[in-house]
Amino acid sequence: MTALEGLIKAVAVGKIAILARILTPSQFGSYGIALLVLGFLEVLTETGINIFLIQEKDNAQEYLDSAWVVSIIRGILIAVLIVATSPFVLAFFRTPGVANLLYLVAGVALVRGFINPMEVFFQKKLEFMKVFIFQGGLYLIDAAVAISLGLLTHSESAMIISMLVAAFSEVILSFVIFKERPRLKLEKDKFMKVIHSGKWITGAGIFAYIFQNIDNVVVGRFLGPTSLGFYQQAYSVSTLPVSGVSDIFNKVMFPVFVKMSEEISELKKAFYKSLGAIFSLALIFGIVVLFFARPIILIFLGPKWLVVEPVLKVLAIFGVFKSILNSTYSLFLSLKMQKAVMLSELFGIAGMGIAIYPMVMKYGIVGAGYSTIIAVLCSFPVVIFNVKKIFHSK
Repeated sequence: MTALEGLIKAVAVGKIAILARILTPSQFGSYGIALLVLGFLEVLTETGINIFLIQEKDNAQEYLDSAWVVSIIRGILIAVLIVATSPFVLAFFRTPGVANLLYLVAGVALVRGFINPMEVFFQKKLEFMKVFIFQGGLYLIDAAVAISLGLLTHSESAMIISMLVAAFSEVILSFVIFKERPRLKLEKDKFMKVIHSGKWITGAGIFAYIFQNIDNVVVGRFLGPTSLGFYQQAYSVSTLPVSGVSDIFNKVMFPVFVKMSEEISELKKAFYKSLGAIFSLALIFGIVVLFFARPIILIFLGPKWLVVEPVLKVLAIFGVFKSILNSTYSLFLSLKMQKAVMLSELFGIAGMGIAIYPMVMKYGIVGAGYSTIIAVLCSFPVVIFNVKKIFHSK
C-alpha cells in the first residue's frame, strides 16, 4: 500500500507538473468546478457499498448482485442530475464554458456505476499486492491520457476525458480479473439492507464533501475560476504527501480493525500505534512543505504559480491536522460507528461555515486556508469524545 500510494502521488505530481505548464489557472478552475459538481452528487447518492461489503464478516458475496444493481442505479441517477442541473451550475459560477466539462463528468459517473463490486474484496482479504497492480495501472492510464491529450489540445477537457478512459478500463478489468461476476438481479431484502446500512455513510459523505469543498465553492463563486485554480492546486500540492501517509494507513487499518473489532485491548494498541506513526510522518512532511514552499512550487508548478506560496504554507498545517482526524475514521467505521464520522464532519462544517466568507473576503485564498484549520479544529472534540467512549467503556 505504501508503494501504491507512492506511485499514485508520484503520478499525480508528474501530471500536475506537466499540465500546470500547459494550462492556465483559469482552466484548472473550470476543471475544478466540474469536479465539484461530480463530487457533490456522488456523495449525495453515496450508498456505502464498499464499506458494507468490508464490514460484512460472513457471506458478503451474497450481496454482490444487489450491490451492483444499486451501483448502476446510482451512476445513472448522478449522470441525469449533472445534465439537469448544469444550467444552474453555469449561472451560479458564471462560467458558461464549463458546460462541455459537465457533460463529460456525467459520462464518468455513468460508466463508474457498472464497476464489478468484487474489486473491494482485494482490500477485504488484505491482498494489497493485487490492489497495487490494479489501482496503480488505472492511475497510470489516467495520467498518460491526460498528459497526451493536454499536450495535443491544451484543453482542460483532457483531464476529464482521461477520467472517462480510466473508468471504462476499470469496468472492463473488474470483469476480466474476477471470476465472480454480478448479475442484474435485485433481491429486495439484500437491497434494503445495503441501503439501510449506508444511510450514515451517506450522511457522513455529504458532510465530508461540504467540509472539503465549502472553501472551493466560496472561492469559485466570489473570487472567480482563476483564483479557484490557484487555490485548488495549492491545496493539492500542500496536502499531497500528508494525505498520502494517512491514506496508506487508513486503507490498510480499516479491514484490519474490522477483524480485531471484538478484541478491544488489541484494537486499542493497534489504533494508537497507527495514530502515532501517522502523526510522526505527517508532521515531517508538513514541516518540509512549510519551510520549502517556494522551491516546491517552482519544481512542481512553475514560476507563474508562485502567488500560491502563502496559502501553501497555511494548507500544510491543515494537512497535518486533517491526517490525524482521518486516522480515527477507520476505527469508527470498523465498529460501525458511521454516525461518529458524520458528527465530526458536521462540527467541522459549522466551524468553516462561520469563518469562510469573512476570511475569504478579507484575505482572499489565504483566508480560505485559514478557514480549513478552524474547521478541522472544531471536529476534534467529537473525535476525542468517541475514542474515549470506545476504549474506556469496554
